[in-house]
This record gives sequence, structure tokens and C-alpha cells, in this order.
Amino acid sequence: MSNKHAPLNKVRNIGIIAHIDAGKTTTTERILFYTGKTHKIWEVHDGAATMDWMEQEKERGITITSAATTAFWKDYQINIIDTPWHVDFTIEVERSLRVLDWGVAVFDGSQWVEPQSETVWKQADKYHVPRIAFVNKMDKTWADFYMTIESIKKRLAGNKVVAIQLPIGAEDTFSWIVDLVEMKAYKFEGKWGETIIEIEIPSALKEKVETYRLELMEKVAEQDEGLMNTYFENGELSIDEIKQWLRIGVCANNLYAVACGSALQNVWVQMVIDAACAYLPSPLDVNNGILKVMDPDDKEKTEEIKVEVNSPLAALAFKIATDPFVGKLCFVRVYAGTLKSWSYVYNATSGEKERVGRLLQMHANSREEIEEIPAGHIGAIVGLKDTKTWDTICDVNKKLLVESIEFPEPVIHISVEPKSKADQEKMGVALGKLAEEDPSFKVRVDEESGQTIISWMGELHLDIIVDRMRREFKVECNVGAPQVAYRETIKNVAKDVEHKYSKQTWGRGQYGHVIITFEPYKEADEDDNGIKKINKFINKIVGWVIPKEYIPWVEKGLNEAYKRGYLAGFPMVDIKATLTFGSFHEVDSSELSFKIAASKAFRDACKKATPVLLEPIMKVEVNTPEEYMGDVLGQINSKRGRIEEMGQRGQAKIITAYVPLSEMFGYATELRSASQWRASYAMEFHHYEDVPTNLAMKIREERGFKLEDDED
Repeated sequence: MSNKHAPLNKVRNIGIIAHIDAGKTTTTERILFYTGKTHKIWEVHDGAATMDWMEQEKERGITITSAATTAFWKDYQINIIDTPWHVDFTIEVERSLRVLDWGVAVFDGSQWVEPQSETVWKQADKYHVPRIAFVNKMDKTWADFYMTIESIKKRLAGNKVVAIQLPIGAEDTFSWIVDLVEMKAYKFEGKWGETIIEIEIPSALKEKVETYRLELMEKVAEQDEGLMNTYFENGELSIDEIKQWLRIGVCANNLYAVACGSALQNVWVQMVIDAACAYLPSPLDVNNGILKVMDPDDKEKTEEIKVEVNSPLAALAFKIATDPFVGKLCFVRVYAGTLKSWSYVYNATSGEKERVGRLLQMHANSREEIEEIPAGHIGAIVGLKDTKTWDTICDVNKKLLVESIEFPEPVIHISVEPKSKADQEKMGVALGKLAEEDPSFKVRVDEESGQTIISWMGELHLDIIVDRMRREFKVECNVGAPQVAYRETIKNVAKDVEHKYSKQTWGRGQYGHVIITFEPYKEADEDDNGIKKINKFINKIVGWVIPKEYIPWVEKGLNEAYKRGYLAGFPMVDIKATLTFGSFHEVDSSELSFKIAASKAFRDACKKATPVLLEPIMKVEVNTPEEYMGDVLGQINSKRGRIEEMGQRGQAKIITAYVPLSEMFGYATELRSASQWRASYAMEFHHYEDVPTNLAMKIREERGFKLEDDED
């Protein structure tokens, strides 16, 4: 058992984020090799990458689940999380960024900024994660560092972008780089580029080097008024001043430093590790080493604790995984205090006391047992039974809550059924464990049909889940046709809708009377994933009209009615309900009677408030050769798509459109057929909007909802 941890100021928690095929995992593999974590460079295209350890990742050559590892570079400890690229697994990126202190955004040097790069960049903005950019694949055909950095400026970060390196050559002539901070050029030699040799800056590049170094000094000088005066007086900044204030700017998200190289050709990686250690924050630099926590019993009450090993324990569970050898693994980021093996902790989210078993330092799917996880570090716990993703773990005697995140709601669902009786029990266990691992994957049983319904983020997401059920849990199942996760809402106000529920039976009767105004909830903010799901309840009753103990049951009745929907049985969203009046009976009134009255009042209101169906709309970006542009546009138009933008990226034409999700099933095959396999596309959820009336009627009929069903 080991307990090797660097001091907090020498810790770097890093996430590698990127679009598909930008070289994210290849970059991670080089970092592991040069830091001595691995003794051979394993390649993604050979299905042998260390961080892509799942069978599905090896076969497909993609990253599906976030993998964590720890490496040491000089006197620094670097905790690395390699994240997926595909939008179906965006929750993996989301939860990784929540617990990381900074990131490396990897870009393909032959492309402009691509759609998923925009998505992960926005996610990093959401959590205020400082980052540096690495323009990779400078040896690739059409590679152009200056094009890519301008694209980063235009689409992501504007004037905050600053180059700290320049390439010498491009495509097949790319070999070395210039360090703009040190004003030195380097070449990389040896089998793995492990030998770095300083060379002269090529004379043909000196003018460009001077221009970009001038820009670097200007942007650094802008970080401090005194430094700006020094720069104006001397016309120059020292190397130490550049390094000091570049770090300050990067840590504050005021600057994004851009480096370049080729991970596959082993050019750059050692220097980016140096840059990361020099310019990016330690846990002590995040919020000035202060963590804001909440009182679990009253979230309005907050306090601040220091990020140090002697503070009260504050840790966040950010990932649950099932390991075939040790069972349930709970990945945690310890923000303050020290988590010790075989200790008791308090789950402030669930209110349960738990016993910590072994503590592990992870390296993809292998592990090393450790005695403790101190503040600022990431590790895994064996033995926690009831802890779930985003639960807070704290000291038993000091209860506190760390801010969590909300997950996007799935946009597609299907029914699954076991192929045999032997598979039935195993399927329940498998689905339960998969849902525990992946909060964006939902499982429920339909009350009417008794079918098991699973909901997920996209076709690849489903494919991986079904494959994991078969391989890991030995479950064979039949999968139904994908169904879109529609929503419902109202367009108009239904004022003072009254319902009096009165039922007399032998003995005590039932009496509940409510008057409620329903209206579109215009104040509702869509969450960061654009998914509409917010409803609001307001109680404006004062005095004795309805006893206060019945008021929560009015809200419960409304929430249950929202779940059942009105038009086609889909959940209702973005509705504001204001309880304005009512009455009660001293003997016959009950919680149930007010719950039923509220539910029926909502049904009555829907007849007046113009209910509509909503469908998920996807943002689609198609990359196609020019000769197939007409066919691609025709396909999008036939799918009720709206063309948002048409442009060019390198030699390819780029089409950006908004298309209903219901029209996108099978699009990959259609696009390949129309372009002779030369076009590709990326897709992500964007927003909900009204379903056209004729399609809404068809959906209602298919689900067995007709106008007469609206009558009580």
C-alpha cells in the first residue's frame, strides 16, 4: 500500500477534451509515456490505447467512458481524465470538467473549430475551467496552424487567444517548433521524440515569430496596469514577467494559451506538460483556495472552508463504476480535508452514514491501493453501498454539502425485454448497475403496458449499452424501435379554473375545492442543455381558506398530472400554476381530495389553454465535398430541416441546420449513400419547439389519444 501524493501547490488536475479524431487519447498516451507512467507508446488505431480499456473502445477506436490516471512529471503530480468526444456521452465530459481544475483542448490542425469542440469549450466555460489549446496533427495534409488559431478566436474565445508556440513547417515539412516565451526553437529526435535539441530560429520565420511574440507580450501586459506601464517604457517584458503574468491570465480565464505539434509524431508533448505545470492552476489557485459549501438542512446557509488537508472533509462523488474484481467503485474528488481508508463518513446528500473500504489510485482499469486521498486529489473508494453520482461525502461530525450539477434529460427511449426467463432477472440487475454508472441513462417500467423503458442520449449511446449488457452481464434482450422523448406545454392562460371534488360514501366523504390559474411559464430559463422541464407552483392563498397542510398536496396533484400529460401522454413542461382560492370541509377534506381536485383542475385548464406537443430539435453540421452539396441539402429539406448556415472549411463544404430528432434516425446510412461515403455529420440536441399540427394529430392517434379522451 502506497501513499505518494505531491503537495497541493504541485498538483495539477487535468482534463483532455476535443472533437472526434482530434487526437485526444493519442495525446494522453504520449503524456503517460513521457512521464514514465507507461514504458511503451500504445496506439488508438491498434486498439491498444491504455486509456481506452473497454472492449467497445478498443474495437471502435473511440473513447466512451472517462478514464482517470495519475502521473508524475519532475516534482509535479498530474491527475488526468481522458474524456469521450461523442455528444451521446457528453455527460462524461460534463462531470469530468466539474471536478477538474483545468483542461487541454485538442484541435485538429487541418480543420476549423468543429462542432463538438464548441460543445466541450462551452462546458468548460460553464465550470470556469482554465485551459490551454493544443493544435495537433500539424503533420497532416491541409494542416494550417494560423487558420486553426483564427478559427479558435472567431468561434470560441475572441481576443483571449494567444499563441505561445509556432510550428516550423506544416504537413510533410512539419518537424519542429518555436517557443515564443523563451524565443528558442527546438527539434525532437530519438525513436519516440524523447530527445529535445535547441536549434536556431529559421531566418524565414523570424518576422512571423517577432509579430506573434509582440502580440504575446501585449496580451500579457494587459493583465496588470503596472506591467503595462513597464512594457510601454521598455518596449519589452522579461521572460520571468511573461511567465508570471501569463499564468495569472490563464488561471483567471482571461487568456487561452495555444501550443502546436503532432502527438502521433511525438512532437510537442514534453513541452506542453511543462507549459501545463507552469501556467495552469493548482487546487490552491481555484477560488483563491477557498471552497464554498452549504448546510445540508438549509441550502441558503453557506460557509467557506480552506482547501487544505486539515480542513473538514468535503468530497464529491462524480462517477460510479462496476469493476469485475472489486465491485462498485466510487470516484471522488476531495476538495478539502483528508479521506482515509476504513473510516466512517457522512453522505450529506442522502443523510446516511457509510463505511469507507479501500482507497485506490486509478490508472484506467488498473489500480493501486493507497491509505488516504488528501485535499486536491482524485481517487476511488471501494465499499460505499448507497452513494450515488454527485453525492457529497463529509465528516460525520461536520455536515456540509458541495454544489452538484444537473444532468440533461434523455431525448430518446425504447422498450427492452429479455429473450428468456433466465435473462429476466439478470436484465434488471444489469440495467440497475448501468443506470447507476451513467446518470444520463434512465430506466423505468411503464405503468400501463408493464414494459421496461430505457431512455438515452443517442443511437451510439444505446448501441454501447446493449452491447455492455450482452458482454459484461451476459444478458440477451430484444430492443424495440426508438421513440422520441416529446414534451407538452400550454400556449395560453387559463384563468381561475375551478374544480370541486366532492364524493360521498358510507362514512367519511371526500371534499377538496381549488381555484387555480395556469399560464405559460415565460420566466423559465432553459438549462444549459436547452431541455425544457421547468414548472412552477405559487400559493397565493392566505388565511383559513385551505389549511396549510393541504397546500403541498395541491402541488403533488399538479405534478402527477404534468407527468401524465394531456395530448399524448408526454410530460408537461414550462407551466406556472397559481393557487388563488378554494375551500375545505372540516370532516371530509383530506390530502387525497385536494390532490385529486388539483389534478382535475389541470385537465379542465388544458381545454382552454391551447396545449401543444413539443419535439427535440437537433443542431446538425454536415461536412461534404462540394459535388454532393445539392443532394445533402435536399436530404435536409426533406427532413423538415432549416438551413442555418453554409460555409467552407478547408476543401469541404459545411452545412449547419436544425432538424427534428424524429427525422434523423438512419441518417448516417442515407448520407453515406448520397455522398459515396465521403460526407460526415455531427449532431447534438439544441432545443424543443412545437410539432406541426398534422404530425401532432398523427402522434396522438398512434398513441391512442383522441379528442374524446379529453372528456372526463
